[in-house]
Amino acid sequence: MIAGLAIVFGLALLVWSADRFVEGSAATARHFGVPPLLIGMIIIGFGTSAPEMVVSALAASQGNPGLALGNAFGSNITNIALILGLTALLSPIAVHSQVLRKELPVLLAVTALAAWQLVDGHLSRAEALVLLGVFAALMGWTVWQGLRGRADTLGTEIDQQLSSTHMPIKHAVSWLLVGLLLLIAGSRILVWGAVEIATGLGVSDLVIGLTVVAIGTSLPELASSIAATRKGEHDIALGNILGSNLFNTLAVVGIAGVIHPMSVGPEVLSRDVLTMAALTLLLCLFGYRRRAPGRINRWEGGFLIACFLGYTSYLLLTTLSAGG
Repeated sequence: MIAGLAIVFGLALLVWSADRFVEGSAATARHFGVPPLLIGMIIIGFGTSAPEMVVSALAASQGNPGLALGNAFGSNITNIALILGLTALLSPIAVHSQVLRKELPVLLAVTALAAWQLVDGHLSRAEALVLLGVFAALMGWTVWQGLRGRADTLGTEIDQQLSSTHMPIKHAVSWLLVGLLLLIAGSRILVWGAVEIATGLGVSDLVIGLTVVAIGTSLPELASSIAATRKGEHDIALGNILGSNLFNTLAVVGIAGVIHPMSVGPEVLSRDVLTMAALTLLLCLFGYRRRAPGRINRWEGGFLIACFLGYTSYLLLTTLSAGG
């Protein structure tokens, strides 16, 4: 009971503190003259994935690498199957040609890299550093491409929102620090509760990470994607999911692997990474099978949700059968 309450409280604290952290970071950056483009692409993108990063880093440092890996890969599956599925049910999502040409192929390549690294059943510190190096290169390339462009819808929207709030610099820095501290505190509470439940139920921390923790740490992406779609900003909604998955696969797994190199069971590659890759490929098919721009309609959103329910049910049934 205490462990379950810890998970609920930790998740609620994570969602609230991540929002405060993003708000404080963006306002602080604006006070120091950081361009809206960089605020939108780096700070906001980092903020929505901050729960996954902090939870996985803490889990790895405490000797629970399975929880760290499950959180990252489970969040990717949740982002595509559950969050994009729910978002498409509310309003069909347009998939523009730029996303098809750049973001989706990059995400497929990164997923293939992650799968290749896990073929030998081990993620070494050197392999984790490779993931972080690829992440740094992609971030640099994205910023350079963005600065060459003439317009940045996400950055402009954020700049307008921050202009309307007029948050003083002291308040901005305070929210930044408070959000960061509470992110760490919420993550510690969540990791403790997850490990206690996994131990009590006799299941692996990987399974807890793939299910409860992954869904909980993906709540910021759900909120931001639904909000963007309701405003008609489909690029932001889809870009948020793709960017989060890149961040999870490269930065979250990379940081956890640097902290604690981990052995990986064969089921991670054959079940979890395969599901993640299949869902990413499915997004490509949804976009390419029609004339540009493609569209993820409500039927396809429902199919994504069905995929999520099927994967989660299979995961729980096989886990319970093995435990029984």
